[in-house]
Amino acid sequence: MVETEVAVTDLLVIGAGPVGLYAAYYAGFRGLRVALVDSLPEAGGQVTAMYPEKLIFDVAGFPAVLGRELVAALVEQASRWAPRYLLGRQARALSERFDGEPGWRVTMADGAAVEAGAVLVTAGIGEFTPKPLPAGGEWLGRGLMHFVTSPAHLAMKDVVIVGGGDSAFDWALTLCPIARSVTLVHRRDKFRAHAGTVEEVRASSVVMRTGCEVVAIDGDDHVTQVQIRDSDGVIDKLPAQAVVAALGFNADLGPIREWGLDLVKRDIAVDTTMQTSRERVYAAGDVATYPGKVKLIATGFGEAATAVNNIAVTLDPSAHLFPGHSSGG
Repeated sequence: MVETEVAVTDLLVIGAGPVGLYAAYYAGFRGLRVALVDSLPEAGGQVTAMYPEKLIFDVAGFPAVLGRELVAALVEQASRWAPRYLLGRQARALSERFDGEPGWRVTMADGAAVEAGAVLVTAGIGEFTPKPLPAGGEWLGRGLMHFVTSPAHLAMKDVVIVGGGDSAFDWALTLCPIARSVTLVHRRDKFRAHAGTVEEVRASSVVMRTGCEVVAIDGDDHVTQVQIRDSDGVIDKLPAQAVVAALGFNADLGPIREWGLDLVKRDIAVDTTMQTSRERVYAAGDVATYPGKVKLIATGFGEAATAVNNIAVTLDPSAHLFPGHSSGG
């Protein structure tokens, strides 16, 4: 798709994370042409970018599944209907279709556009940027990282993880069996992580340094050590060939905030059909909100199916809302 090209489809899904991928499958099942756009270069959204090697426990039918394996399965499931992927593209502007048909034109940051009968926003938490490490940020890409894309690359290395949330503790548990050493550094003695995970880390080989903060990272071309300072001002030097800054992230809807949708903080308000305040614009997954909403991948899958079934009727009023089950004959 070149910059001047305009693609035409039945449904444009904004966000190629798990919910968007499932929506693509279900749209194909309903006989709709579908395209997915995502600012990230790979499908999978937050799962692929932040925790591809993390086990996910709350997807129905899987006692546990790695993030990357879940994404691969969803891509395979959707592939039956050959959705069009527009990855590494940012959806910027929402406007009326130029061809006069009902629906919307979504223009990308590079000037390309998609005209669709309906738009489904499955943007998760929106565009997210990691919170930087206060000291040592210049080592990013030279041993300092925000996400661990391949744990195997950290085998037999000294790893320092900075943070006190779920991601920090999840990576500590993942890496402690394969790294030479894992040290978790947190400036407080209380944690935001799930209590059960905290206890697992305490019982593991992970060294926990609380009441400490990173004041410097040293090395040549690559990280070799981390300097931490405790509450008494004492500096300690830790050997490290890898530093994982798991300090959370800042999230924003980006240009979608300007689309004229009713927002509740950073979320998009929807009705029982998953339609937003604008006709033919729907939302599902973590980005959608309504009274009693619970943010789970499993919830998002159901919302995607609800949205797509209602979109199918919107695009073809003669269609049935419930098409029947998708099981084999």
